[in-house]
Amino acid sequence: MSRTTASVKATPAPTGATATAGPARAGTWAGRLGLPVLFTVAGSALVGTATGGTVPGDEVASRTPRPHPGRAGAWAELLRLPALFTVPGDALAGAAAAGARPGPRTLLAIGSSVCLYEAGMALNDWADRAEDAVERPHRPLPSGRIRPAAALTAAVALTGAGLALAAGAGRPALTVAAPLAATVWAYDLALKHTPAGPAAMAATRGLDLLLGAAATGGGTRAALPSAALLGSHTLAVTAVSRRETTGGSALAPLAALATTGALTRLVTHRRTRLPAGRRAAAAPGLPGSGPAEGTALATALGAAYAATAARPYFHAALNPSPPLTQRAVGGGIRATIPLQAALAARSGATATSLLVAALAPAGRMFTRRAGMRKVSIT
Repeated sequence: MSRTTASVKATPAPTGATATAGPARAGTWAGRLGLPVLFTVAGSALVGTATGGTVPGDEVASRTPRPHPGRAGAWAELLRLPALFTVPGDALAGAAAAGARPGPRTLLAIGSSVCLYEAGMALNDWADRAEDAVERPHRPLPSGRIRPAAALTAAVALTGAGLALAAGAGRPALTVAAPLAATVWAYDLALKHTPAGPAAMAATRGLDLLLGAAATGGGTRAALPSAALLGSHTLAVTAVSRRETTGGSALAPLAALATTGALTRLVTHRRTRLPAGRRAAAAPGLPGSGPAEGTALATALGAAYAATAARPYFHAALNPSPPLTQRAVGGGIRATIPLQAALAARSGATATSLLVAALAPAGRMFTRRAGMRKVSIT
């Protein structure tokens, strides 16, 4: 996939899930689907650093040439570990859109998404190693902290792991994961620097969300609108990220600003018809979120999405310098989580949307502790 900030390129990753229970269930699913999964995957990535690994999706990396101590730090930088917090929300939003309750297959979908996302990160740096040697010599590959062969091996291994996890979630999930993996590789190896690059990146995010829907609910049709909205956001961020090292274009930030406004309106004012399972759960006397509750939460999360993305886009449009363009990309990446949460709330999955929203502060805390404060998509 690709990265999403000042010095990194990222690719979308997906996960979606729906919960019909109230706050008590939110806590239960937070334990099953939230941070433990993220840190388990992140931990395995660091422990197995002999070969390394990555997945498709947005790439988060240190923009400042601040090398992390040791081999583990180099792999953490290569894989943009803080960006992993934007991945589970894809599958969870997909599950919510499908009207299915998160379960073991949702966990497999999240694991598959994480692996494919990280595969994209490693492959991204491997494909850009010559360019990075000139423009970003502090990165793990050009600096010599990780061998190119190890990064490529990691990309292959992570792709295989992602497909295996998807297969474990069932044939529908594998049917989505296979084109997702193919799109990640096509983006990093051939499409990244072409006009089709942003569209390919958007496709990876959309497919990632559909992966969560397919794994949890067995189908993707009901999740197509949510996938289109998330893909549109990714398209806008990726278009801005193509100028993060050179600047000079106000058109892309302006287009991203307009896209943010349109998506905010769609998420907060145009609720989709709840899936059959969700409508039943929202019936009086049954646990779940009613229409008013879901609308209010979607509105609040939509406002958070707009606030996170709009301001840096506006500044980059006024002054399209590399630093402000990089901030715009970072803001767009951070806005992915509240958008995922808003999509889940829009589908009537209150507990799932709150779980996804909680990934934002968790990601910021992890980023501060890891000392990796920069993120990028291109």
